[in-house]
Amino acid sequence: MANASPNLTFKALSALLTYPGEDLVATAPAIADVLALEGLVGEPARAGLAPLIEELAQDDLFALQEAYVGLFDRTRRLSLHLFEHVHGESRDRGQAMVDLAALYEKGGLVLIANELPDYLPLFLEFLSTRPLAEARGLIADIAHILSDLEERLAARGSAYAAVFAALRTLATDGAVTVSSPAPAHEEPADDLAALDAAWEETAVTFGPGEGMGGCSVDRFRTQLRAAQRDARHTAA
Repeated sequence: MANASPNLTFKALSALLTYPGEDLVATAPAIADVLALEGLVGEPARAGLAPLIEELAQDDLFALQEAYVGLFDRTRRLSLHLFEHVHGESRDRGQAMVDLAALYEKGGLVLIANELPDYLPLFLEFLSTRPLAEARGLIADIAHILSDLEERLAARGSAYAAVFAALRTLATDGAVTVSSPAPAHEEPADDLAALDAAWEETAVTFGPGEGMGGCSVDRFRTQLRAAQRDARHTAA
């Protein structure tokens, strides 16, 4: 890609926010090495990431997948689709998607079928191909969203909050105040109902590696297991 300078830090943080699979579990320890080698993320933020990296490397894969779905797929307040937090379901979101996809295309990134351009891991993959100053500027543009997500994850006691703290340091080129984890609590039931309604309106395409808006087939199956478990608890 012309005029692009790869920043592995953005790619590493993108990986930490993707649905856990065997590849991520296997490479999790190397992510810490990449972050330390490039040095874009300061030592305090890297230390904050250590619990998440340890979880990914050592915990049961099924448990990791269940936890991920419980956080990012079952509440809009923690959605990894950026425009969910800006435009919601308004018509403005569609135009924002078009504009962001055009930015990707201009930078040489071509989206695959069913990939939503505002999916944060994809956005970070794009930034990993851009000159550092440009990447920092684009992160700064969404810093308020990152801050809100960090705070909400910290309120649930989630180690994923540290990823958003690290991203905010990239925007500010320095230290930031990290939200302290708190005991986890349940998401309001009406938020889950709204998400269920949205799923009912979304077509699902099956097949190896299909995008499904940042959702693989395995991840979709994990969503179904979580929904079935909730249904059993409700019936009990």
